[in-house]
Amino acid sequence: MREAVRDPNTQAMAYHEAHFTADPARDTVWAAVARHLSRYIPRDARVLELGAGYCHWINHVQARRRVALDIWPGMAAHAAPGVEPVVLDMAAGLGSLGAGAFDVVLASNVLEHFEPDTAGAVVEDVGRLLVPGGRLVLIQPNFRYAWKRYFDDYTHRAIFTDVSLPALLRARHFTIDEVRPRFLPYSMQGARVPITSWLVTAYLRSPVKPGAGQMLVIARNGPADVR
Repeated sequence: MREAVRDPNTQAMAYHEAHFTADPARDTVWAAVARHLSRYIPRDARVLELGAGYCHWINHVQARRRVALDIWPGMAAHAAPGVEPVVLDMAAGLGSLGAGAFDVVLASNVLEHFEPDTAGAVVEDVGRLLVPGGRLVLIQPNFRYAWKRYFDDYTHRAIFTDVSLPALLRARHFTIDEVRPRFLPYSMQGARVPITSWLVTAYLRSPVKPGAGQMLVIARNGPADVR
């Protein structure tokens, strides 16, 4: 007999227990990433991170308002003081957060967990959440370089590359400002050297990216003349 469909919150808890367990090294990585990308996030901005997980990225962002969203109920316990946790299923829609409520939306390793049509719907919702000219900053596995390990994560449903992801965003009325096909390693697990702040910073600044399997895509909400 087929097992009954599980509650999404229960599935999220099982995923964190089985595949996405806590790792202190991630905080070191995301502190460096937040500094590296800080020029895209004004200090007076209202910032939302989708799929915030352990809140490593949003906790290190400096902004007027910071909101962390995830379907995983345990996320709230990891939000730093001043970060507003919101437990919500993105696939069910983001309208409850309010139209034009944010200046910047961040997402790392999120869209690939949805079926392609749902990923497109999430991007459309983000367009409604952002003010005209607001930024979407995406860090995603790039299938072009991460294909060997892409489906080691059993929850991956959609495939994106540094060509297809910008195309999806343009189809949902975003303007692409920047694409870096190689930005970060696909995973920090099994690193051969200790992960330190200076090492991550040096990697982000270097034109040579050994082991890079994640891309960076920065887009603006609306046509190119909207800022």
